[in-house]
Amino acid sequence: MSAQITSTTTSPARPAATGAAPFWSCVLAQTRAELTMTLRRGESLLITVFIPVVLLIAFAWLKVGGTNFLVPGVMALALMSTGMVSLSIATGYERYYGVLKRLGASPLSRGGLILAKTLSVVVIEVAQMVLLALLGFLFLGWRPNGSILLYIIAFLLGTAAFSGLGMLMAGALRAEATLAGANGLYLLFILIPGTVLPISKLPDFLQGVASVLPAAALSDALYGATVAGAFHASSLIALLIWGIIFLGAAAFTFKWE
Repeated sequence: MSAQITSTTTSPARPAATGAAPFWSCVLAQTRAELTMTLRRGESLLITVFIPVVLLIAFAWLKVGGTNFLVPGVMALALMSTGMVSLSIATGYERYYGVLKRLGASPLSRGGLILAKTLSVVVIEVAQMVLLALLGFLFLGWRPNGSILLYIIAFLLGTAAFSGLGMLMAGALRAEATLAGANGLYLLFILIPGTVLPISKLPDFLQGVASVLPAAALSDALYGATVAGAFHASSLIALLIWGIIFLGAAAFTFKWE
């Protein structure tokens, strides 16, 4: 009985992949994850969708400010609710529960995480702006007649500024302090003239200070972009400066845990 000898040809082992994943692949993957998690959080939908709509209806019913000022002002508050409140609180608690610590061991860099969260905020904010614009147009008689280009610029600068502020708080403060600080600032921005009430309602000596604060600058920039002849370049410049300050500080001080 002869033994049957079989020969097999083995292929060389495939070399293991080396190097980190491409930067944009990491950012886009994290952006998708951020959007999915946001849509699953009821409290996020409350602050980003329900509250801005309620504020628009309530202020319109109370006849607070004119429609041309009110709608852009509530849009500004909606940008703040997403970029500052929702983003900071969610990120703060992700940091508290160790989620960000695990992300820190991945190829995703600190700047990549901030960028991914900012991109997810932009997607949500676009939906907010469309919803508020439709409500203003259909039910409040709002008729914008400004520049769409200026509006896009104001939108992007406002998003960068308030996302940077949200990430700055989330990366530097405890989760509880971030929760209190974000909600406190949001309430302050609602109450202080410059968002749903014109800055002219303030005393003269406070108007100059209020006009360069990020909330008033964003509201004025959106108002100026939707009303012909009402544009102020100083508002966009203020937003640009705030965005550089907040995003830069967040990128350099953000802690994973």
